Amino acid sequence: MDKNFKKSSIQNASFSILLQIFFRCLTFVSNAFVLRHISQDVIAVMNVRLLLLESTILFLSREAFRRACLSKTVNHNWVQVINLLWLTVPLCCLLSAIFGWIWLTVLEIPDSAITRHYTIGVWTIIISCIMEMLIEPLDLVSQAFLFVKLRVVLDTIHVLMRTCIFISIVVLWPEGAVVAFSVAQISTVIVHIAGFLIYFSHYINERNNSKEDDSKNDFPFTSMTQFLPRIPEGQAVVDWNLCILTWTFMKQGVMKQVLTEGERYIMTLFSVLTFSEQGVFDIVNNLGSLAARLLFRPIEDNAYFYFSQRVHRDTPLPEQSLSQITEASTVLRQLLRTVVSIGLVIFVFGQAYARLALLLYGGNRLATGLAPWLLRAHSLAILFIAVNGTTEGYSLATMDANQLNRFNKWMVILSIGFLFVSWLLTTLFGSLGFILANCCNMAARITHSIIFIKKQYERTYFNPLAGLIPGNKFLSTLAFSFIVTISSEVYFYDEAKVVHFFIGALCFLLVVATWAYEERELFQVGVQKFRRHSLASKED
Repeated sequence: MDKNFKKSSIQNASFSILLQIFFRCLTFVSNAFVLRHISQDVIAVMNVRLLLLESTILFLSREAFRRACLSKTVNHNWVQVINLLWLTVPLCCLLSAIFGWIWLTVLEIPDSAITRHYTIGVWTIIISCIMEMLIEPLDLVSQAFLFVKLRVVLDTIHVLMRTCIFISIVVLWPEGAVVAFSVAQISTVIVHIAGFLIYFSHYINERNNSKEDDSKNDFPFTSMTQFLPRIPEGQAVVDWNLCILTWTFMKQGVMKQVLTEGERYIMTLFSVLTFSEQGVFDIVNNLGSLAARLLFRPIEDNAYFYFSQRVHRDTPLPEQSLSQITEASTVLRQLLRTVVSIGLVIFVFGQAYARLALLLYGGNRLATGLAPWLLRAHSLAILFIAVNGTTEGYSLATMDANQLNRFNKWMVILSIGFLFVSWLLTTLFGSLGFILANCCNMAARITHSIIFIKKQYERTYFNPLAGLIPGNKFLSTLAFSFIVTISSEVYFYDEAKVVHFFIGALCFLLVVATWAYEERELFQVGVQKFRRHSLASKED
């Protein structure tokens, strides 16, 4: 499987970003519609309570297996890998039983005035999670062998179908929003499973019927039954090195899940906010983290895959291929420069346009009170998320087993500290404290990753961390735009919102033009790759 991992990772990230933009635009429109038909309390039940249950079960069931099995895929014994992946099914069943019991008996049940269908929602999440684990081997193989178009099509169908089903039921029956959520959840999972099964059955049949034997060398599966667990001849059932790596990622994953969803766990377990306050926080959080999900998450995921293929975990950098380390260092530096620049732009323009964004998103009721301050704080958190996603993604992709174990211990300490700081700041500042605590958490994780990267490259001539500091012209233009847009909000927001918008648009164009000029080498590389990709698509 001799692949150009750099090209494939960039293509995968590009598709993911474009797909996420489409998804989020669709979600943005549907949420703007839903906000005018469903109370904030019901939104909290679905988006905080139920989706937290789904996130917890799925992440703990499969994330560690995915991380381990996507490392150095060219060397895998796929029979052992498939056997290992099937362990996600019993693990998911166990986690579903534990967390389902907690969600139904331990946590506060929403009042019947909010919804009478909470139990249906919990059981729906449990069943859908177990169903998703049944196609985990197919899902991972599609990632490992870069079936980008398959994932694009299935994800598009998933989001479109879920949105249409949910909105259709809500329009006819607003009080049944949780039921609509449940029907959409189960329906889309069934279609998702069917899509994977149909595609791989067709793909394998076509390869088996192909007369070109060379086409079969890079894909090790010749039958759908090979995706089921089986005992390999003369070998262990599973690769114990992968098991150890999976266990390492499992311990790390628990801490990462706590850090990622920490505010939701505190809201759910300690009831520090009412369902209505949780709803407002979730609405603003979804809007505020839009850029993180649109851009930074796809970049982080594909950067992890790229660096895990180019940098060997157990070999010091000076002893590895000079060309590969040069390429990896250059990519990391350019990646950091790009995400930091995007994060700074979001922070600067987020301060002056938070109220306008909330007005367009949820109406005047959402654009007043605490919500604008929450969105402004989110724009700062996005900057931290941008840096942390890239630095930590690189670190996790290149750490050896001992370093990963030390990182896990650090994550335990950090998780405990994060929960305490979240509780303390929430007590002092309300829901704003969650965002401030998250910024503190990200700052600590960034510091740890920077120290690791600096030590890793200290015996080389490379300095990828130079990408953390953008150019002076770009920073000066940002500072100028900040002053202009803040002044525009003071003088024009109440009486002339259109004027305020166009002032921001002009400042944004100035900032982008300055960045493109100052980073013209990187900008030209991006344009050239886009042109080559467009020409290749036309030829296909």
